[in-house]
Amino acid sequence: MKNLLFICSRNQWRSPTAEAIWRKHADFNAKSAGTSPKARKTVSSTDICWADVIFAMESKHKNRLKAEFARLLDHKPIYVLDIRDNYKYMDPELVQELESLVSAHLEE
Repeated sequence: MKNLLFICSRNQWRSPTAEAIWRKHADFNAKSAGTSPKARKTVSSTDICWADVIFAMESKHKNRLKAEFARLLDHKPIYVLDIRDNYKYMDPELVQELESLVSAHLEE
């Protein structure tokens, strides 16, 4: 079982959508969190330690993770999906984009 952690800013639309999609898969556990102090769930060191693979929606999220959790991120792959904050929760276009982009990284 691989633990997938999805990160966006406020943990409202993108990362919770990714979590909902990927936690349905038998081979994965999925969680989501945000980098903002105002996030619904703010990313913690516990989340970073739990994750096998981290997916950031934008480069700024990866940069914030590296600034805050540098040592914990050693040897953890972090992929930037380049998904802008243009969607609502479970938007069909967002779901399709997440399925395609995340799958491509998991198959590497």
